[in-house]
Amino acid sequence: MAAKKIMIQGTMSNSGKSFLTAALCRIFWQDGYRTAPFKSQNMALNSYITADGLEIGRAQAMQAEAAGIEPAVEMNPILLKPTSHMGSQVIVNGEVAGNWKAMDYYRRKPEFIPVIQKAFARLEEQYEVIVLEGAGSPAEINLRENDIVNMGMAKLADAPVLLVGDIDRGGVFASLYGTVMLLSLQERARIKGLVINKFRGDIKILEPGLLMLEELLKIPVVGVIPMEEIDLDDEDSLSERLVQGKGALQGADCEEKWREIGILDFAVISLPHISNFTDFHVLERIPEVRLRYVKKVGELGNPDLILLPGTKNTMADLTWLREGGLESAILRQVKEEQSMVIGICGGYQMLGEKLSDPEGVEGLAGGVIRGMGLLPAETIFSGQKTRTQIKGRLLEKSRMFAEFSGEAVTGYEIHMGLTRMVGEKMVGENKDSCMWSICLEDGRKDGMERGDGRVFGSYLHGLFDNEKLTEALLQRLTEEKGLKYCPKPKWSVADYKEQQYDKLAKLVRQSLDMKRIYEILMEHQEQKEIKHVETDRMDFSKGN
Repeated sequence: MAAKKIMIQGTMSNSGKSFLTAALCRIFWQDGYRTAPFKSQNMALNSYITADGLEIGRAQAMQAEAAGIEPAVEMNPILLKPTSHMGSQVIVNGEVAGNWKAMDYYRRKPEFIPVIQKAFARLEEQYEVIVLEGAGSPAEINLRENDIVNMGMAKLADAPVLLVGDIDRGGVFASLYGTVMLLSLQERARIKGLVINKFRGDIKILEPGLLMLEELLKIPVVGVIPMEEIDLDDEDSLSERLVQGKGALQGADCEEKWREIGILDFAVISLPHISNFTDFHVLERIPEVRLRYVKKVGELGNPDLILLPGTKNTMADLTWLREGGLESAILRQVKEEQSMVIGICGGYQMLGEKLSDPEGVEGLAGGVIRGMGLLPAETIFSGQKTRTQIKGRLLEKSRMFAEFSGEAVTGYEIHMGLTRMVGEKMVGENKDSCMWSICLEDGRKDGMERGDGRVFGSYLHGLFDNEKLTEALLQRLTEEKGLKYCPKPKWSVADYKEQQYDKLAKLVRQSLDMKRIYEILMEHQEQKEIKHVETDRMDFSKGN
């Protein structure tokens, strides 16, 4: 029997498609169904490397975790990573196909239909239920002709659709009604239910509007999901986390702990092409940490730790950092020993002395740019992309993570180019010395660290998911402030994620008419099977 399918589409970006897809993946898994997520085309700078070294959208990896399965490239066969306002790096089946202008990709989209169909067919062979996610809105009528991600994908998969709207932004009735009315009659027929997301207040006040909407569209409202704080990996830079201050945990318990040991202030530089900011989500979950995203010099202040994140365009973002004055402010903080600095991936590349792009892989016409000069390193970009999950071990000479020395480290790499140490920098305990502090299992070195332990760079995404390493960092920073460090109770990133997925599933179970959701799954499957039987009979009669 073919897999049962249901698709989540939205009235706009960030309406709750990824959220609802993850919730249904978790619910169907809890109910005993082998379930997988699928998004034919994703545009996001947050990505993930599968166990076999292929790159997919971070949201699909999160949804796979919710479904209790390993992320696989079939779950997201096309990934677009914007490199500018007019172009993206195009990743097909987990591997780079090239940097294309938006119009070139739009014209060539039909070429990817066989790729998408093949990936989806592989999932159908392995799973009982597939939860598909759309992108943006199906009512983007200028993109309808070559659509491969919304109603075009629903047609390819022959999937019923739930349409979700975000009431928190206002105008949810207009957006749901307008979206449906801009679709063709055949497309409207695929929408089997409407969902309102991020509701605050008394639902009794909302109910008259729900009845009127159902009467106008002849489509049932299958649920209203209340606004709830659930901590999931975000898909892209529309995330509210990038709004200054959103990353700070709140509450009485947090305030009490802050009074005990003092606030640790972490500032993430919100680069224009910021990618994989999920690296820092674990830091938001630590009560002693106030994590914020900074775009301007006036927002920087005097943080205990400055974090330079990954970026899809390192050289352009370093230029932005320089022109806006943030580079000078960071260098001043380091010089005066007010802040420590950690750079991850593109942020690590920025910390060096020089960056060279002889092949123009960053979307520029090649060239060389001066780095921040905080590490004796040089990065040379090339067309070959490093994609791998990796394990290693922190060397005992590390000063930034001294209490973690000798422990295992895990993470994953996604980067163009290689970084090497330049000059003869002897290991010591001053700002003029440097060392490698992580030995990877494949023999390579990572984790370039200044001798005084105040500047560190690494290619490893997920670095802070290593609980002991993060604990060592917290201890170093707390003691740096002259405060007594209080060891935290044992904690686990994996356990925390599981709790959030279960919390999400419970919320959506209580909010949606799950009986109706299952009916949509079953009815559509039955109708499809009946249609196939009738077609077979017709073909059989013709054959005679």
